[in-house]
Amino acid sequence: MISKKLETAINEQINAELYSAYLYLSMSAYFKSVNLNGFANWMRMQEQEEQIHAMKFFDYLSERGGRIILKEIKSPRSDWKNPLDVFENVYSHEQKVTGLINDLVDMAIEENDHATSNFLQWYVEEQVEEESSADEIVENLKLLDDSRNGLFMFDRELGKRTPAQTEE
Repeated sequence: MISKKLETAINEQINAELYSAYLYLSMSAYFKSVNLNGFANWMRMQEQEEQIHAMKFFDYLSERGGRIILKEIKSPRSDWKNPLDVFENVYSHEQKVTGLINDLVDMAIEENDHATSNFLQWYVEEQVEEESSADEIVENLKLLDDSRNGLFMFDRELGKRTPAQTEE
């Protein structure tokens, strides 16, 4: 049985993961509106990955005897200046999510909940990957500067991203 404190915190994290999915879907819509379909694809794949993350928390909380309480998901931002602005926001958002995961790990340790601490280690590792991926794209976009040809090629590259496999 999971503690009420961790139950509440994991419910909050489910909401945060669903918000992340909603944010990335909004970013995909923005990219579609400016005809950057590869960027839009990358964001759709990211949105799907965030849904998987939310459901992993959902299933875990249920398995531990916790009660799942879904809350309202706030509206995400819907407009950006350019692709660099979008991905700087992605990087910043992923850093925030890393902080939320770290807080959950600290809480699990404080609650002496070894199962939850172990479960969260997957997310700790995942956030390293998420931040690295976003930072790499930010740095690549900075290198492109105002190159339309470079942006076109990068859009095609990001369009090759395929759906994430369900991670266990």
